Amino acid sequence: MKNPTKILPVVLAGLSLTATMVGCKPKTAGTATATDAASKVYVAPGKYDELYNFVSGGFSGQVAVYGLPSGRLLRVIPVFSQDPEKGWGYSEETIPMLNTSHGFVPWDDSHHPELSQTNGEVDGRWLFINGNNTPRVARLDLKTFRTAEIIEIPNSSGNHSSAFTTPNSEYVVAGTRFSVPMDNENGDVPINTYKQNFKGNVSFLSVDPQHGNMKIAFQIMLPGVDFDLAHSGKGPSDGWFFFSCYNTERAHTLLEVNASEKDKDFIMALNWKMAEQLIKEGKGKKQAVNYAHNTWDEASHSAKSVMEKEVTVLDYKDYPGLVYLMPCPKSPHGCDVSPSGEYIVGSGKLAALVPVFSFAKMQSAISAKNFEGDYQGIPVLKYEDVLHGEVKKPGLGPLHTEFDDKGNAYTSMFVSSEIVKWRLSDLKILDRIPTYYSIGHLHIPGGDSKKPYGKYMVAYNKITKDRYLPTGPELAQSAQLIDISGDKMKLLLDYPTIGEPHYAQSIVAEKVKGNSLKFFKLEENKHPYKTMGEKETKVVREGNKVHVYATAIRSHFAPDNIEGIRVGDEVYFHITNLEQDWDIPHGFAVKGANTAELLIMPGETTTLKWKPEKAGMYPMYCTDFCSALHQEMQGYVRVSPAGSNVPIKFSLNQKDSTVAVAD
Repeated sequence: MKNPTKILPVVLAGLSLTATMVGCKPKTAGTATATDAASKVYVAPGKYDELYNFVSGGFSGQVAVYGLPSGRLLRVIPVFSQDPEKGWGYSEETIPMLNTSHGFVPWDDSHHPELSQTNGEVDGRWLFINGNNTPRVARLDLKTFRTAEIIEIPNSSGNHSSAFTTPNSEYVVAGTRFSVPMDNENGDVPINTYKQNFKGNVSFLSVDPQHGNMKIAFQIMLPGVDFDLAHSGKGPSDGWFFFSCYNTERAHTLLEVNASEKDKDFIMALNWKMAEQLIKEGKGKKQAVNYAHNTWDEASHSAKSVMEKEVTVLDYKDYPGLVYLMPCPKSPHGCDVSPSGEYIVGSGKLAALVPVFSFAKMQSAISAKNFEGDYQGIPVLKYEDVLHGEVKKPGLGPLHTEFDDKGNAYTSMFVSSEIVKWRLSDLKILDRIPTYYSIGHLHIPGGDSKKPYGKYMVAYNKITKDRYLPTGPELAQSAQLIDISGDKMKLLLDYPTIGEPHYAQSIVAEKVKGNSLKFFKLEENKHPYKTMGEKETKVVREGNKVHVYATAIRSHFAPDNIEGIRVGDEVYFHITNLEQDWDIPHGFAVKGANTAELLIMPGETTTLKWKPEKAGMYPMYCTDFCSALHQEMQGYVRVSPAGSNVPIKFSLNQKDSTVAVAD
């Protein structure tokens, strides 16, 4: 019989300890900071950082780019959420990028960025990231630092164990957090029929090795548990993917208690090479679904959205050997694979130890059929037979583990607000350092790849408290840079971040910055409304639609005076930035527009839609300071009443005419 009272004291004790930890500084705080920290993080004016640091924006739905070791914010890349600064999700070209089967969805919850890899090492081509809420995966092009593709994930809800790649980025995985009825089934069922009607699902998105284009290659239908995080095998474990699973109780209410009853949940080991072969053999069932696939075309500077109608689904019950389970204490969150590919680290949030599994032992146990039973038809391997060992008493609330290049692992401890360093070979604890406060993810550049960059680690903390100047009830999000180059970890820097940072990825700057696009070549502009020079500017009426073909160059628009617009017209400002120089964008805004501005890069064409609601005079101007005469970069749009016979008229540098005004 269920007994929640046995669990509540443990949960409450943990919460109490958390509150204590965030209310005061650890006694060791004074010794945690390196005395030469300032010199180690200082990047002189005009000098570059060593690393690009790509940080998830959490509930902001975006990706932030920082320089390391300085902690300087370099850029916010809009992904799943509208961004009025850049016009993302407002301009006519970018609106399709936020289309879904639910319509236009201008927000999401982005958690886990993942750099593309070649031979298990980060390569600087693309960055993938999940949309957790309306399940989506995005691909960012690191040549332009822009979102190039967003694909919706059907049969899924809460796309949390995502977006993690295989060692050559053959696939990006997307695992559901919330089990739900499948899309082709009746979802209008009583919630208390969870065990009968709710299913789990993981998706494998193939990635074109040359261009990066994604498609859903196959999905695997699984028991109705919650999948938390995932990582691909590498080296000897290449061909397998590992997922942390919780709520194996399959509870649907008060999961705080009802999904914490069992001493062990699972790490799921999935043989994706076997799944790939099954698909090649024509196995699996075609399932009717409906999901959006949105792509950005760099030549036309425009996006298109296509609704896809089918996926291929493999049911785990039909293919023995596809999936195995390894018991993992308790409510596991993290699921991390060592650089060698031999060790899989599970982190049970409610366990006072860190289990480390051996891939070689897992293979031996599978061959010997050393099962302790099954879970919903999936073989469960014996815990002792697959265990490399346990890190004893590491701290409270273990969450995530990453690795350096010296055979060491680092695990974040949410409840005790610290990072613990331990050795993979003998599981001995080597060092610990406090964090401020309640750390979630940690990140070592390359720390989930074959080749970690063993110099820095970043802690991403959930609570800031006294770390920064107070800003009302909501405080800045927090990151902390830690030196891991020596035997002892040393805190170097606190710096605030946007949104709620979860996971992050970093790469040596040299692998990215040399390929960065500086401007778009005008002669390669394929936008259907481009204007290649001021002589081509025009204003064209098509019924109640008016197309303004305009240009921007330091320091004027052409045309800069427009008349003949009527109330109720749909006006499309197609602005082409004629500059052919790096870092000379122009902005465009018009009074009363209920969308946003445009931010137009050199050589690019972008469109703002505007519907004037009343007659009058409407200034337009450049929003991005572009030259000494930036303030003079402006113009006027005259809007006449609906039904007016004022003709379309547009001009640049037309002098005033003298008009007699009656007394």
